[in-house]
Amino acid sequence: MSSPAPSEVRRRCLVSGRVQMVGFRAYAARRADELGLVGWVLNRPDGRLETLAQGPLPAVLDYIDFLREGPPAALVEGVQVEDEAVGPGLPPFSIAG
Repeated sequence: MSSPAPSEVRRRCLVSGRVQMVGFRAYAARRADELGLVGWVLNRPDGRLETLAQGPLPAVLDYIDFLREGPPAALVEGVQVEDEAVGPGLPPFSIAG
């Protein structure tokens, strides 16, 4: 795996609301793949959805906006976004867990 480009960012997002059992992980993974991001998405035991995305800043911001909307069956109540240090080693975007 190659080193990240200098213009890349990494964001961890926690999405709350009705976000499990509504196809959200597949929805998020598809959009991240379309945007060329690397990382993962998973359902947390506490009912939230967690995702880690890395790529060019405009693509990551687009992805976060996409998370705020969610798929049609979801009801997103909030998206908590945390900056993380960019690093190598993330796989092509996938559904984890």
